[in-house]
Amino acid sequence: MTRLIRVIIILAAFLLISLGLRAGWQQLARRNRLASPPQGRLQPVTALAGDATGFARAEGPRPFDFPADHGPHPNFQTEWWYYTGNLQTVDDRRFGYQLTFFRRALTPPDRREDRASDWATDQVYMAHFALTDVAADQHQAFERFSRGAAGLAGAFSPPYQVWLEDWRVEQVTEDHRVLRMQAAQEELAIDLQLIDRKGPILQGDRGYSQKGPDPGNASYYYSQTRLETSGTVQVGEMALDVAGWSWMDHEFSTGALAPHQVGWDWFALQLDDNTELMVFQIRQTDGAVDPFSSGTVIDIDGGAGHLTHEDFAIQVEATWRSPHSGGTYPSRWTIRVPKADIDLTIEPTVADQEMNVSYAYWEGAVRVRGEHAGETVRGQGYVELTGYTDSVREGF
Repeated sequence: MTRLIRVIIILAAFLLISLGLRAGWQQLARRNRLASPPQGRLQPVTALAGDATGFARAEGPRPFDFPADHGPHPNFQTEWWYYTGNLQTVDDRRFGYQLTFFRRALTPPDRREDRASDWATDQVYMAHFALTDVAADQHQAFERFSRGAAGLAGAFSPPYQVWLEDWRVEQVTEDHRVLRMQAAQEELAIDLQLIDRKGPILQGDRGYSQKGPDPGNASYYYSQTRLETSGTVQVGEMALDVAGWSWMDHEFSTGALAPHQVGWDWFALQLDDNTELMVFQIRQTDGAVDPFSSGTVIDIDGGAGHLTHEDFAIQVEATWRSPHSGGTYPSRWTIRVPKADIDLTIEPTVADQEMNVSYAYWEGAVRVRGEHAGETVRGQGYVELTGYTDSVREGF
């Protein structure tokens, strides 16, 4: 789903990079991990979010063209490539990972100029890398910023590649189905191969995912919901062989949440009967579920069935309070989709998977159990929770 929190973070990156203050921002971010974020902490940069004049907008369904659409769409203001996955060793040591790349356009298409310098750019990039070690009950997260120039960061297709410094995902076969992913920070690293077993799944209305009532308050959104994954996870001196499943979301848009929308709960679930479920629930200021919440059920052959907000229900069964940000997050759920005969219980593999980067949010690996079409199922997935520390609209 559209993650407005990413827009705010990337705006922060733009402001600070343009002033040459990257080191100062990283020092500030490290301090903020140790204390509750003050209300409106990002107010100086959120003022920039309102001007989307001149950028392309998602205003209705469009044809998708693969492999070209795996690459960037620079005429839209914001874009991300979002990889998450659950992995395990042969002796059942389990890990969750997140590797996400964000692009933010600084200048609308009609105001861009060609400049000779290799450092010149109208795009900035940010990336998040996180690893959850279930046995150690530990989650570690890292953040980087860079300009989209001089080979420091970028994206293109074909051949598909997205990177920020040495964090990268790139295709390794001509049919675009096989990818290699690499990221390393401090004592942690991943080196993985991902094989797409179902192909791109268009979310919403043929890839047009509406998030609110205003024109352009939407994204173009597709997923790769069944990425067979193998490779190594390095923890300290140990390099562990792992296998499992990953999920990728790619969205591009120009827009923002409406004033009455404060955050969302997003679920990407992979069941062991080879079906998947994506649902997101946008929360309003009065606590109600926004009618633009939606989802998709993906069958074993890759067929996608759209869900409206009336087709599913998310019930919170437990909560967890962060010792880092002070936010209280849902921490166990029941999800029911009567029209698809789905009834699931979802639990985090580790309670503390809060991302204490430029803005606090919760994103983590989960385990799944329940019933689908009258049969017992289990599975895994990822959940994202925003707006539980500050409203994502704070400062607008």
